[in-house]
Amino acid sequence: MADPLSRRDIDFLLHEWLDVTALTERERFSEHSRETFDDVLSLSADMAIELFSTHNKKGDQNEPYVGEDGKVVLIDEVRTALAEFTKSGLIAGSFDESVGGLQLPSVVSKASLAWFQAANPSSSTYPFLTVGNANLLAEYGTPEQIDTWVRPMVEGRFYGTMCLSEPQAGSTLADITTKAVPADDGSWRLTGTKMWISAGEHELSENIVHLVLAKTPGAPAGVKGISLFIAPKYLPDGTRNDIALVGLNHKMGNRGTTNCLLNFGDGTHSPADEKGAVAYLVGEEHHGLMYMFHMMNEARIGVGFLATAIGYAGYLASLEYAKVRTQGRPLDNKDPSSPAIPIIDHADVRRMLLAQKSYVEGALALGLYASKLVDEEQTTEGEAAENAHTLLEVLTPIVKSWPSQWCLEANSLAIQVHGGYGYTKEFDVEQYYRDNRLNPIHEGAHGIHGLDLLGRKVVMNGGKGLQLLVGTITESVDRATAAGGPAADYATQLKAAADRLAEVTVALWSAGDVSVSLANSTVYLEAAGHVVISWIWLEQLLAVGEKTGDFYDGKRAAAQYFFRYELPKTGPQFDLLASLDRTTLDLEPAWL
Repeated sequence: MADPLSRRDIDFLLHEWLDVTALTERERFSEHSRETFDDVLSLSADMAIELFSTHNKKGDQNEPYVGEDGKVVLIDEVRTALAEFTKSGLIAGSFDESVGGLQLPSVVSKASLAWFQAANPSSSTYPFLTVGNANLLAEYGTPEQIDTWVRPMVEGRFYGTMCLSEPQAGSTLADITTKAVPADDGSWRLTGTKMWISAGEHELSENIVHLVLAKTPGAPAGVKGISLFIAPKYLPDGTRNDIALVGLNHKMGNRGTTNCLLNFGDGTHSPADEKGAVAYLVGEEHHGLMYMFHMMNEARIGVGFLATAIGYAGYLASLEYAKVRTQGRPLDNKDPSSPAIPIIDHADVRRMLLAQKSYVEGALALGLYASKLVDEEQTTEGEAAENAHTLLEVLTPIVKSWPSQWCLEANSLAIQVHGGYGYTKEFDVEQYYRDNRLNPIHEGAHGIHGLDLLGRKVVMNGGKGLQLLVGTITESVDRATAAGGPAADYATQLKAAADRLAEVTVALWSAGDVSVSLANSTVYLEAAGHVVISWIWLEQLLAVGEKTGDFYDGKRAAAQYFFRYELPKTGPQFDLLASLDRTTLDLEPAWL
């Protein structure tokens, strides 16, 4: 079985490209070194391979279920793996030392956690949602809330969730109906139903800390009336809160993660005199969505990493298979008695492998770059911190959605490389595809992120976000032009594409009708994503420089593939966008 990720690639991205060791010169990371970073990555790889990958298939084939006692039942290996993960302290990677964290750079922590996502997407979901939950409360919670809920999550004793969607309200959170009313003791009482809650119920931890969006009495209509609450499974005194599992959703993939329909305050349990689930307000009333975006944005980057990790695992599995599976003969060999050759010797199989390589290695590089922006924002001041924040804001929809689309395509190609074996349960690649198919929907579908990118991110602050992105790309173009050779040729293509992105953005917003401007925002997201990944590949090529060896030649080949096969796809997309096409707007539902 192939390793689910390439340690060589991660080392290249962290040390030869992003130079993460330089972060140790900053006070926040001064206790760390190249050695500590490498030790964390080695531990992560070993644990992921030995404890998580070994039950990935078993977890898929034995879904969680509700036992006769009403408790959720999972295979034993999940608890064993998570217990060791907790013991290692890796869940505390990027948290402040003040709450028990390791205070690692986000970029190193994300690289560490990617091993677990690649090895077992389902089992890794439980602690990873907890990290996002704890980060939100560490930012916006009171000192008491941090002591009560964050510290146990950083220790791995409590797990956390995010409860946004409802049966009638998915992406349109303005339509949620969950209510929160104040209680006499200063807490609140929740009543309502939440849907699609990953890790919403299980017996893997001492407690589950739900972060719940709800509306308070007299709240303004729409998203401005949403507040955020902590609603734990068990109250601090050990009493069972009034949160009930209604049922588990059964998905095509990522089956080992419980996905729940939860009722809050339906009377199943009676923790207090007043009806409802006991909850605690986070921050101020009516600011809940703003607070929740802290976790949502982190989760979106996490979904991008998850999609990348699963795509990467599929790529390496199909690469290993292509080296050992023999079939066919060279096209210029007509002798049927000659031995069959490994399928990797066929040009079309190499095309599929190279496409996968360009997608997954490009996506991993983008995710790590975005994670380093978190560190830049956190450890710099003034314009540098502001620029890191703005660039991360613009890139987040792409970091989430591009890997979700194209690393899923990598999984599809991995199946194709396997041929008929690819869609059988005996080979891992069919599960990888099913597991990854969730991610184009999870944490916002492509359409939502297209609207976010074109409707908000590239036009915010007078277009500063887009200007900064294009300016950053241009800096890379200038360095590549000075370097000469293939990099200079690619730089010319990239500069034209980046300029076109800016021009088309202006053209779209010149329509004077927001419906027309945003009608094809998903196409805009795809085109912008390809421009960004082209830039990321140019950056990797610059880091390769004149270095020799198969690894570096592989980077050169993947960059060449992306610039020759993928970036040109943006031309027709930009043409369509610039035309202000109304095909979907003018379409009558009756015609479908």
